[in-house]
Amino acid sequence: MNPIRTQRPAFGPMSSGRLLSCLLATLALAASLPAAAGDGSRSEQREQRQQARIGQGVASGELTVPETRQLARQQRRIDRAQDAAGADGHVGPREAAALERMQDRSSQRIARQKRDEQERAPR
Repeated sequence: MNPIRTQRPAFGPMSSGRLLSCLLATLALAASLPAAAGDGSRSEQREQRQQARIGQGVASGELTVPETRQLARQQRRIDRAQDAAGADGHVGPREAAALERMQDRSSQRIARQKRDEQERAPR
């Protein structure tokens, strides 16, 4: 007998429904964190609205799983850029302009993906 046992992976491949549920939960959590912190910056408020738009697109079926994954990835990039910009305690005008451009592109992509006539496959 072979003393080495093979172990099954802790997590198997995710179904699209399970992935979608995880993405929705992540978006909801991410949207609630800035509100809980009480940060009322324009950038944070805009990010919350964009995340709500993504969540609404998922709920209505306007966004497919790959589109949702890509939009969530883009929101995480914006989060990291905001964290980096505010790391020194001050967001300068160039940093603010760069964040604004990132959010403009994200907003355009959300709108484009929501109306591109691709629909999530029915379950």
